[in-house]
Amino acid sequence: MGSRAWVWGVTALCGVLLQAGCTQEQQNKFRRDIQNWTGTDGVLEVYSGAQLVKRFLKIDKLSTALGTSDGSPREYRFGYGVLDENQNGQVDPGEKRIYFEVSNFSTYVFYESPR
Repeated sequence: MGSRAWVWGVTALCGVLLQAGCTQEQQNKFRRDIQNWTGTDGVLEVYSGAQLVKRFLKIDKLSTALGTSDGSPREYRFGYGVLDENQNGQVDPGEKRIYFEVSNFSTYVFYESPR
């Protein structure tokens, strides 16, 4: 077994042992923290009724905005993603990564890209 494989094996074993002693809530937070660190290949679709009006690709995460003075959650999410202008589900030449915000009152779906 190479040294790199040994390190990954020990790391995985430590992760399993640490997770075994945690509550479900702590395990979920641990998974989200890892996902935030490694990133996801998320897709955000925004709908108006049954019609898709915007799609963003290659999103690492959606974040909840917090107030600067009171720290309380605001009524929108934000993130960075590639605007899929032609809505074909893939990043095409000329489509750029942009900042976006979506209201809690919007109809949207966020999911990990199947591709």
